[in-house]
Amino acid sequence: MNLSERLAAAQGRPAPAPAPAAALSGAPAVPAPRAAERPTSRPAADAVPPPPDALTRLKDRVGKALFERMGGRLNDPSLSEQQLRALVLGELDEVVEEEKIPLSAEERGRLTAELADDVLGFGPLQRFLDDDAVSEIMVNGPENIYVERGGRLERTASRFTSEEHLRRVIDRIVSRVGRRIDESSPLVDARLADGSRVNAIIPPLAFSGSSLTIRKFAKDPFTVDDLIGFGTLSPEMAELLEACVEARLNVIVSGGTGTGKTTLLNVLSSFIPDGERIVTIEDAVELQLQQDHVVRLESRPPNIEGKGAITIRDLVRNSLRMRPDRIVVGECRGGESLDMLQAMNTGHDGSLSTVHANSPRDAIARLETLVLMAGMDLPLRAIREQIASAVDVVVQLTRLRDGTRRVTHVTEVQGMEGETVTLQDAFLFDYSAGVDASGRFLGKPVPTGVRPRFTDRFDELGIRLSPRVFGVAEPAGARGWG
Repeated sequence: MNLSERLAAAQGRPAPAPAPAAALSGAPAVPAPRAAERPTSRPAADAVPPPPDALTRLKDRVGKALFERMGGRLNDPSLSEQQLRALVLGELDEVVEEEKIPLSAEERGRLTAELADDVLGFGPLQRFLDDDAVSEIMVNGPENIYVERGGRLERTASRFTSEEHLRRVIDRIVSRVGRRIDESSPLVDARLADGSRVNAIIPPLAFSGSSLTIRKFAKDPFTVDDLIGFGTLSPEMAELLEACVEARLNVIVSGGTGTGKTTLLNVLSSFIPDGERIVTIEDAVELQLQQDHVVRLESRPPNIEGKGAITIRDLVRNSLRMRPDRIVVGECRGGESLDMLQAMNTGHDGSLSTVHANSPRDAIARLETLVLMAGMDLPLRAIREQIASAVDVVVQLTRLRDGTRRVTHVTEVQGMEGETVTLQDAFLFDYSAGVDASGRFLGKPVPTGVRPRFTDRFDELGIRLSPRVFGVAEPAGARGWG
């Protein structure tokens, strides 16, 4: 007797028609249509979704009963994760007994595991959070969950049982970092315990149901060798960037959404020598610096009364009073760009930040716009002079059509010529090699042959580069990345 039949017998209802054995395997079956009803070429998108299996319906019923019993204890800050898990499993056992549900050991184990994910984890998202191959999770309402694997988007078969279920998961995520989301504050940036970035937006702003986006970060931060292995960087480029950080040049990482700017910023920060005091400033803490002497600052949104907000700009100003050797701003997106440039120009060399832009030239224009957002009535030439004086290097990241993320430019900011900030590329991505059979780009970054002016600073500090960095044949015994 399968689960549907046992449930019907336990509740005194007629047993349903026999279902295929796959009904409890997670692939529910649909009765086959009669021959006269079979469509000849009906598109898959028009197919009626199969009904949930018996265990799914049972999970929904038991889950509602469990949430009613637990009430506010689910968000009790005095309970540790272990205590909460023990409490939930105990209550779950009582609910199953009270409902007089006939379950086999296998069915009970599956029910317990899925409900534990719902109550203690993140419901249907938990399996994707545990999957190292998934880099991003996108929820478009309770019934549409997409993930990114290997740079490719795919729709999953997982779903939330309802909008209420999705909202419970969102509330659980944001409450852990002291944020809130409700109709008066319907969008929020947060993070998971492992540093993964979370953005949530709920109705009325999200018209088709709550939307949740999770950008995952590796449990072990990527190293420069990892990025070289992925093809994001070349060994020569990595050696040059390490020298730039060691020589305390100011570096801006530029790129579009999802190109890996934060990952590259993490790698660049790993080149900062030990013994320096580093202050990081972010909207939601994501950077995973490995040095000992790090102060991590995080902005704060306004409270329910609209007061108490602490912005990135406030934190940049405050950081200047904290005796930093390096300032690392997770992303410049507003008036704090002016304070950041002034810090770079007043003795805080070696600072790092990111900006959203599609090319090094666009990055300079973007910084100009962000400085104007500071509300200072500065002439455009004065802003450009600040940028040209403060920024030494722009590293451009691009997400290519094959889903890979590559550094396509390493560009020196040389100064001003008339009203224009002058740029000179040291590395460019070579697209001429085409693509392989799987559609992956075979090109790689190549040196332009132009030696940047900032290498004179390397010579002053005794920082040696391999001759191959700028495309010169390397003598036997020379050292470098690779």
